[in-house]
Amino acid sequence: MALVAASGLDTRLVMRPLRNTERVLKNAAVDRLLEKEKALGAKIRFEDILPEVAGVYPKIMKEGAMDAGAWSCGMVAGLIRDVPTVKELIDRIMAEAEGIIGRRLAGFMKA
Repeated sequence: MALVAASGLDTRLVMRPLRNTERVLKNAAVDRLLEKEKALGAKIRFEDILPEVAGVYPKIMKEGAMDAGAWSCGMVAGLIRDVPTVKELIDRIMAEAEGIIGRRLAGFMKA
């Protein structure tokens, strides 16, 4: 649900000094990582940020430990409003498509 609660302003760019820039959802681990980047500057090494970036996905994805580390997340997070079932999502897409097609055909028929 962290993605549903997030806005497009809740992401940060990390690992820029390492020339391995990644956009991630802001959390406690990201705050620590950014502090290390700031403190170490050009002297930073990948090893300095391992606790915040290495092996965090299982903790996040399986255990729901959202502050376990930095995890990829684009600004599109701000557009996520709910987590529908696959059926609900497909039904929604189909209804929207039918509405668009219906409006366009209606305009075509008037011409």
